[in-house]
Amino acid sequence: MRIWPGESYPLGATWDGIGINFALFSDHATGVDLCLFDADGTQIHRIAVTGRTADVWHVYLPDVAPGQLYGYRVYGPFAPEQGHRFDPDKLLIDPYALAISGRIETSATLASSPSADESDGEMDRDTAGELPKCVVVDGSFTWQGDLAPKTPWSRTVIYECHVKGMTMLNPGVAPELRGTYLGMASDAVIQHLLKLGVTAVELLPVHHFVDEGHLVANGLTNYWGYNSIGFFAPAARYATAQLGGQVDEFKSMVKSLHSWGIEVILDVVYNHTGEGNHLGPTVSFRGIDNVSYYHLRPEDLSRYRDYAGTGNSLSLRHPRALQMVIDSLRYWVTEMHIDGFRFDLAPTLGREVHLFDARAAFFKVLQQDPVLQRVKLIAEAWDLGEGGYQVGNFPPDWSEWNDRYRDCIRSYWRGDKGQVPELASRLSGSSDIFERSGRGPRASVNFITSHDGFTLADLVSYSHKHNEANLEHNHDGAHDNISHNWGEEGPTGNERVARMRARILRNLMSTLLFSQGVPMIVAGDEMGRTQGGNNNAYCQDNEISWVNWDLSPSQQQLLEFTVQVMQVLKDNPVLRRRKYFTPSSATETEVPSVVWLRPDGSSMQTPDWDNADNHVLGMLMPAGSADEVDATGHAIAGDTLLLLLNSGTRSTYFALPEPGTPGRWRELINTARPGTKVRRRQGLNLTAHSLILLGHGPDL
Repeated sequence: MRIWPGESYPLGATWDGIGINFALFSDHATGVDLCLFDADGTQIHRIAVTGRTADVWHVYLPDVAPGQLYGYRVYGPFAPEQGHRFDPDKLLIDPYALAISGRIETSATLASSPSADESDGEMDRDTAGELPKCVVVDGSFTWQGDLAPKTPWSRTVIYECHVKGMTMLNPGVAPELRGTYLGMASDAVIQHLLKLGVTAVELLPVHHFVDEGHLVANGLTNYWGYNSIGFFAPAARYATAQLGGQVDEFKSMVKSLHSWGIEVILDVVYNHTGEGNHLGPTVSFRGIDNVSYYHLRPEDLSRYRDYAGTGNSLSLRHPRALQMVIDSLRYWVTEMHIDGFRFDLAPTLGREVHLFDARAAFFKVLQQDPVLQRVKLIAEAWDLGEGGYQVGNFPPDWSEWNDRYRDCIRSYWRGDKGQVPELASRLSGSSDIFERSGRGPRASVNFITSHDGFTLADLVSYSHKHNEANLEHNHDGAHDNISHNWGEEGPTGNERVARMRARILRNLMSTLLFSQGVPMIVAGDEMGRTQGGNNNAYCQDNEISWVNWDLSPSQQQLLEFTVQVMQVLKDNPVLRRRKYFTPSSATETEVPSVVWLRPDGSSMQTPDWDNADNHVLGMLMPAGSADEVDATGHAIAGDTLLLLLNSGTRSTYFALPEPGTPGRWRELINTARPGTKVRRRQGLNLTAHSLILLGHGPDL
């Protein structure tokens, strides 16, 4: 085999049409071996990499082609007290690998180091037999004019889902495609998304990830995937073809979704890796250059700072670690045609020395990057470190998961006292949180449920978590879920309880979609999916987590109701404002774009806001308050809307205001009587635990 020096750029394994250039960063290594394997995983070549430019080791192999399996062995000191954990017995995954051949399961052999008191000197600690291999990918794919949908934030509706969970039980997906990227691109899935009216799917992590040892030992698996190790590689477990085929299948999925106008957003986990704490497996970064990639404790370099609760944290203070993340993001946009990212535990990415800084290098580089500044950026705006709660503090081009929205809406519809003032803020886009940074309602990604926690149906069916299937004695998962079972815990045969749960579900879904900001729905919530009260199903790769498409009559009714509510959102631009409302306390020179009403039809006053026993609120949005424009800049007209909410235990008569324009009020949505289209003139009875949306206009 011919061995040439190669080049230091680009990092990774790059096919140029003739041969492969391999380049690996390691500042502190004393030597690097490139290992090549055949299809059976047998090592066929071990090549000493002698080319080195600054901190990059490189070699070019003109006789190697795409499909080649490879890995690295890196030499250097094993000195944990200095932060170094080099061990050439450990085969290592290339951080820039574009594909990885199979699943990674933590084992004792993969552990960070040999035990200091190990007595068996004959023990074979070589990990090549346990670790999947990197795959050289040629990158060619026929996109045939694929175009990004570029849905404006004001029209974006996000659907959070799992590639496998969305497809495993779907009868419209071919059996051989269930659980795969190609299954996600099937007509059955896409037609459901189109019927529902969502504009973007947000996929739970699809970067290649590690299954933790304690889960494997218990017969479980890391279902959610928040344990990444290959930030350029789509997870092989969701593909029908391995050895690089997963890349083309992922691209095919994106291309299919784009062809129907659906964006693809990835949930990405750059805050930590799947190597865990100091006792975890050495499969990549730790063995390549531990000091450069990770946040280490300054008082004890053998231990990691852990801002994610997973054992380690990536340190983007180092330019090469930062480069790796930015290169990864850019790759997913340019080569995989991704439309945006949701960043798990995003404050970790903005920690310079220790505390979060919105001016950190990571944010500056993103803002300046000509590719990444044009995609959707969403932060999970908290981590587990000191000062980790940063909702409202991200840069102006970011949107953020709004957990204060989640908690307020749950509390209000549970019937908690004193929620009306905050409810008004959450309905109108949470300007109290985001306006100071110069952002509008798009900054708030509104959600009531996410993958982490109860499903929407479980939120109204369980007052307590039931996580026994996780084999952690029900100690895991959030203890306070702001949930209510409405009379019985779990499944019920009580018709009164069932009717109340169905109404509260309609209230929650309607509130979510009628609030200013960007709504996010979790897969299956639109049709009452349950996890049996499990609020932490991260390890349940089974029917507990998968979407069940065999719907009961009540589930089918909820689906049809959600479709109806989604259509109302689509038809009414006043629900999709780009700027915050002008409040009812506007000056004489301003026209209020929202008026808060009490049941007698007059404006809310200070005593009304201060009344903790008040559960009723009216939100009047005049037609003229819509600020949406078409592509040419012309205003898109809409109707005046009146949103009425009552989370109390008593029905309330609500006097309807006179907007001063021709027409009359008509019910668009009534959660107490779904499907009704009653016309109203002067007032109505607002049923306890219900929501009504009325429209006023000449065509109504």
